[in-house]
Amino acid sequence: MPDGDVSELLNRISIATSAGIDMRKAWANEAIHATNRWRPAISAVSHSLARGRTLRESILAAGGTFSPTVQGMLAAAEKAGCEPDVCRELAIQLRRASLLAQSLRRSLIKPAMQALVAIGAIAVLILFAGKSFDMVGLGLFGFEGVCIFLSSVIALVLVGYFLFLCAMANWRRQGAMHHFVKKVPVLGKAIEDMELSAWCRAGSLATGVGLDIRRMIELTSTVSPSLAIDPFHALNRLQTGLTLSEMLRETGLFPRAVIEAVGVGELTGGTAEALDRMANKYDDSAARGFTMAANGVGTASWVVVALVVAAIIFQVFSKYVGILQDVIKGF
Repeated sequence: MPDGDVSELLNRISIATSAGIDMRKAWANEAIHATNRWRPAISAVSHSLARGRTLRESILAAGGTFSPTVQGMLAAAEKAGCEPDVCRELAIQLRRASLLAQSLRRSLIKPAMQALVAIGAIAVLILFAGKSFDMVGLGLFGFEGVCIFLSSVIALVLVGYFLFLCAMANWRRQGAMHHFVKKVPVLGKAIEDMELSAWCRAGSLATGVGLDIRRMIELTSTVSPSLAIDPFHALNRLQTGLTLSEMLRETGLFPRAVIEAVGVGELTGGTAEALDRMANKYDDSAARGFTMAANGVGTASWVVVALVVAAIIFQVFSKYVGILQDVIKGF
């Protein structure tokens, strides 16, 4: 389910349960008023709760409808007995994530349009090319050549989409694709910032609703697997007298800014607020990085078009030079 829809759902659940309505009844009401697309999943949660199962078990009954972040936060909230507060805070965070995703999608529109223009320009050149003069250099001519070219482009897009799905699956498993992409300039930094933002958001929510350190670490590790910390090892280190910021420094996974923010939060009693500020900072940084990467794709599209045009001009010039040479030789 999209973050925006989940945000609205959890906000209504929070309002209802804060007003004293039972969690089972709140979910039953949501199942009645849900859209056709999401009614089966929400009904599965409602029916599971009605049978006496826990909220965590009921959320899992909905399959992959809810993200690991939502599943982990609601499970932690149930253990801590603060479901309304967590639902409210989680709704706010998901709304922010939804707005960020919308911004990123908008930034991809321009590169997509540029790629379509490039493909259209090549198709037009193929359409008006003659067998005696291949302007594009692909050996394609006329309407038949356009059909072959567009079919090839569609096939490449489908193959690319399949490879993208495979890459995303490998990414979720923290496989080789995850490490490869994080080394890509600009994009890798944006992904790191996105993961840090997710960790800080989860940490802010967990500390804000009063979850203990072990549950907070379990939750942040679920949300950001690349920043996962063994909760039992962390708890042992904290029991030796280390502060949370010192323990985070030991892991070597976090930048200095996050460690210092946590340290200041521990001193002032405002760890949740400090992590929330860091999450906002990394959100903005990730958005800028993804926008730059998208602009880079658009620039690459225009570079390809420019190279094609330059090659065509060179080809046309060479053709006419050949004709002139033949004429001169005739004299």
